[in-house]
Amino acid sequence: MRSIWKGAISFGLVTIPVKLYSATEQKDVTFHQVHREDGGRIKYRRVCTIDGEEVPYSDIAKGYELATGEMVVLTDEDFEDLPLTSSRRIDVLQFSPLEQVDPIYFQKAYYLEPDGPGTKPYVLLRDALERSGKVAIVKIAIRQRESLATLRVRDGVFVVETMLWPDEVREAEFGFLDEDIDVRAQELTMAESLIDTMSGDFDPTEYHDTYREALQQVIEAKVAGKEIVQPEQPEEAGPAVDLMAALRASVEAAKKGRAPAEKRPASGRRTVADASARSDVKKPAAEKKAAEKAAAGKAEKAEKKGAAKKAADKKTAEKKPAEKKPAAKKAADKRPAEKKTAERRKKAS
Repeated sequence: MRSIWKGAISFGLVTIPVKLYSATEQKDVTFHQVHREDGGRIKYRRVCTIDGEEVPYSDIAKGYELATGEMVVLTDEDFEDLPLTSSRRIDVLQFSPLEQVDPIYFQKAYYLEPDGPGTKPYVLLRDALERSGKVAIVKIAIRQRESLATLRVRDGVFVVETMLWPDEVREAEFGFLDEDIDVRAQELTMAESLIDTMSGDFDPTEYHDTYREALQQVIEAKVAGKEIVQPEQPEEAGPAVDLMAALRASVEAAKKGRAPAEKRPASGRRTVADASARSDVKKPAAEKKAAEKAAAGKAEKAEKKGAAKKAADKKTAEKKPAEKKPAAKKAADKRPAEKKTAERRKKAS
């Protein structure tokens, strides 16, 4: 990152040299105005509306138009004489609880880095501010504009968030605020139930700019010379006629759409198993019933086949004859008996 401003935090009699960096950046897809026929860039000339002449940048000044239509021209010297008391300095005005600062005032965030010998007092103020649990209300001037701001700690670094002045925030003057609108207790309970069902810890990495991604795909398709096919968009539901019925349906949809925490991936995206489970739910009832019936038939057929095989094996085992000895072995067993008979006959004679 490149610093855009150098100054100091003024905290009582303590001065802390710092560098200022932009803490955020826009990721929008930028375009140029071009000639539709040949893609040439469109340029504009600075022309005076009175004499019609083109005016060089060095001759351009700032003008303030009065209600009468007259123009007051201000030069660089006029701006140099303005009292910017917080120029190149971040003046700490007071310390307040963060919850007392309405987020509607916030504009842009900047990081502060200690500069040179300012590291030790920087860390000292950072640690003290963290322990207090408060934020510092400060004044800062950036690009010739003085702003109110908050100074807080994020990941060990000071963050300055410029704010609007109170007279720059419009009042919410709408007619319905003066109307007596009756909200039933049942509707309020159902709305609270919907909020409770959809509640969870905020993880910014779960969200992304779908419009920018789709636009980038269109540009890449143009570069590759491919045909761009727009996906079908689901029809948006119209305004609810029965508020209670709409709330009840929303609660049921929210309950079905939220997977158990232990089964949901850390990224928040559904797995292939989740997708297949959802596809099973979406099968037509008739198709699902037929599949179940076919599975039951297969199981019954397999069971009958197993029982028949078991009975056949048992019957074969009962009819199997005794194991016969080999002929050579029977002859060997018979010879000793014949020898003994011959000896007995010889003795008798």
